[in-house]
Amino acid sequence: MQHKARKRFGQNFLIDSQIIERIVATIAPNPKDNFIEIGPGKGALTLPLLENLEAMKVIEIDRDLIALLKSKNHQNLSIIEADALKFDFDQLEEKVRVVGNLPYNISSPLLFHLLGHRNKIIDMTFMLQKEVVDRIVAPHGSKTYGRLSVMMQAFFEVELMFNVPKESFDPQPKIESAIIYLKPRVDTALAESALLEKVVKIAFSQRRKTLRNCLKSILSQQQTDIDLSQRAEMLSVDEFINLTKDYAKQN
Repeated sequence: MQHKARKRFGQNFLIDSQIIERIVATIAPNPKDNFIEIGPGKGALTLPLLENLEAMKVIEIDRDLIALLKSKNHQNLSIIEADALKFDFDQLEEKVRVVGNLPYNISSPLLFHLLGHRNKIIDMTFMLQKEVVDRIVAPHGSKTYGRLSVMMQAFFEVELMFNVPKESFDPQPKIESAIIYLKPRVDTALAESALLEKVVKIAFSQRRKTLRNCLKSILSQQQTDIDLSQRAEMLSVDEFINLTKDYAKQN
């Protein structure tokens, strides 16, 4: 079965066997691991993973790709026809390891969606646009540090594993990709993400302005020990968490 990549689904299919082997080695699947893959495509990563697993699930939205995967007749592959952005991971009985070559057009919203279901997640290994990975792992004080950096680092251990050249895909994208590993933090100082997300979103809404100006509608300097004369990118993740705790005290 031939399948033409669809722009509306942001499809770029991985075709580099060496990169695929390296990704599988990075994931290091154990036979009894409970895996779910987002956007399996034609099965470039799915099939090598299945060779090491007793069973796995995949979430796919493209019906033509679902038909293609079904035609391979893998008894230990469960296919969920769904939009990963709307899929309720909390309905899964067991915790899962999540993998996927994520479409560039939904990567950030999907990461925030998964953040909301982190209690069901053991770890996540994703291929993402390198620019997105750079933002996730960025240290405070850097130009790429922002809302995505703070939210992901507050709740996950994050690590850039390796870069993937654009020649590894068909059709070839215009940008480089990278593999990132994320594992829920057991030491996170916040149980709930909603307040942090609110504070961080407002703080980075006008990057050139000081925190005092950005946060004036929700927090004043008298209500926190964090120096609000700084810009948002100068605050570490822990400082944002403390800022959020100070904001929570006012409500």
